[in-house]
Amino acid sequence: MGLFTNFRKEKPPKNPNSYKFKLWMADKLNGKHIKYLIERENNEERVIGRNGFISIVGNDLVVSAEDGEKFRTPIENMSAWEFMSLQGVTITGFDVLTGKERTVLAYYVYYR
Repeated sequence: MGLFTNFRKEKPPKNPNSYKFKLWMADKLNGKHIKYLIERENNEERVIGRNGFISIVGNDLVVSAEDGEKFRTPIENMSAWEFMSLQGVTITGFDVLTGKERTVLAYYVYYR
């Protein structure tokens, strides 16, 4: 055990389709504040919320904005990946609120 072993970042699981990876990603997103939330539908994007956050509630990943919940999906059914710039995340999953498969893009609040 070396001097800097406590400072290593935890590596994600190898298989992005595994439940372990989805749980790791949900844990990484938990508590992130978002500037705005966009829904992508039929190659069209529209803003559906502003000033919110991402959280884990029970076994669901919930994206809330200033006027309530906007997206709620079970963690085992979602797929999520961060932008290459690490300034946001794309989440795809079965939305419990609307009853259909949705893709949302959440842009993080940037703190200096």
